[in-house]
Parts: sequence; structure tokens; C-alpha cells
Amino acid sequence: MKSFFSIVLFVVAAIAQRATIGLPAENQQLNSGKEVIIQVQRPNSLSPSKEMGVAIGLSSCASSPCRDADEVLGTILYNGPFNPVYHEQSLPPYENFTVTVPASATLGKSQINIAHASLIGAGPSAFLESLNQTVFVV
Repeated sequence: MKSFFSIVLFVVAAIAQRATIGLPAENQQLNSGKEVIIQVQRPNSLSPSKEMGVAIGLSSCASSPCRDADEVLGTILYNGPFNPVYHEQSLPPYENFTVTVPASATLGKSQINIAHASLIGAGPSAFLESLNQTVFVV
């Protein structure tokens, strides 16, 4: 019974650490060669955590199905620290990253892919997740 409770507690703690993509919106159009804001949100949790960082990539899926973000990030637009903070009461802590969509990006359906890493718990334990958001490069 103790091991079951421990597993449930770990799963709940891991879910509470999950980040989300606030911007760009699903199916938003991004202009090639132009800047875009990528907003990564991460709600507060009850367990202690320390952010390690994020990597943000752009992957084309104009001529083939989009692949999972944990398989390919695509062209790396940012790789570095992640320090989410509160900006508005209505949103969880987040950080905005201003990146440039490559002028050479394939036009059409694409995917913003994010790898997020943090340390969670008193141990701590490594936590890695991948996120994606479908966009259209125009």
C-alpha cells in the first residue's frame, strides 16, 4: 500500500510541474523571417522545484505528419535558462522568449516544440517533458 501511495504522490507531483505553451496560439500564423513571442507557462506547485531550462524548436510538417516533440525539436530557436515569474494575476508564472522564425523555414503547417527540464522534490528528481503547438508559417 505504501508503494502505491508513493507512486500516486509522484505522479501528482509530476503533473503539477507541467509547463504549457501560452503563445503562440494553436494554428496561429507566423511570418518567416520575423520575430515571434513564445510564452512558456509553468504553474506553481506544492513540491519544491528548480528550473533547469528550455529548448524551443520549429519543425515543419507541411509535407508529412507532425512528429512528437520528444522525437524531434526541429530548428533550435532558443536553448537556455527558464525563469517563469508572475506578470498578471489571471495567468500562471511564465517567461516570454522573443525568437526569429528562420527566413528559410518551410511554408505551411509547422510545430513549435519545447523541451522543458526541472528538478523536483526534496531528492531532487529530474523531470523532463516535451510540449508542442501547431502553427502555420506564412
